[in-house]
Amino acid sequence: MQIAADHKDETSGPQKFADRLTALIGRPVFVVVFSLVILAWVGTNLAAARLGYRPPDPPPFIWLQGATTIGTMFVAALILTTQRREDQLANHRSQLILELIIVNDQKNAKIIELLEEVRRDNPAIADRIDSQAAAMSAPSDTLAVLGAIKGSDTKPDRD
Repeated sequence: MQIAADHKDETSGPQKFADRLTALIGRPVFVVVFSLVILAWVGTNLAAARLGYRPPDPPPFIWLQGATTIGTMFVAALILTTQRREDQLANHRSQLILELIIVNDQKNAKIIELLEEVRRDNPAIADRIDSQAAAMSAPSDTLAVLGAIKGSDTKPDRD
């Protein structure tokens, strides 16, 4: 799809790097490796204490806590950066879909209008008033629809 290709082409180097890191972190193998690293850290420090050596990070593992906190903040920032870019693409798609729907609505209204004109001008077809066709021959009022949507968003749900 051209929108996705254009969006990808407009992506800067740091954004591409963030996307790749987010994709890597989002894999299940990352959770396994991360868990194994934490277990190795804790195990090494506990084993060092039992063997009489001074552990680099004795319980309660302050260095591990700091590292995981910084890593968590880093992962959250990566996810937010990637999500922001994906939201931009989704907004572009939504706007395109909306514009295509409006154009199709206008085209359909014109087709109905032309069919009604042919029906009125054809002497072989009995002339009659078709209020439904007359209503359908006018394009939708997009501002009224938007107002109705906004109005339904502000109404509280009643269960």
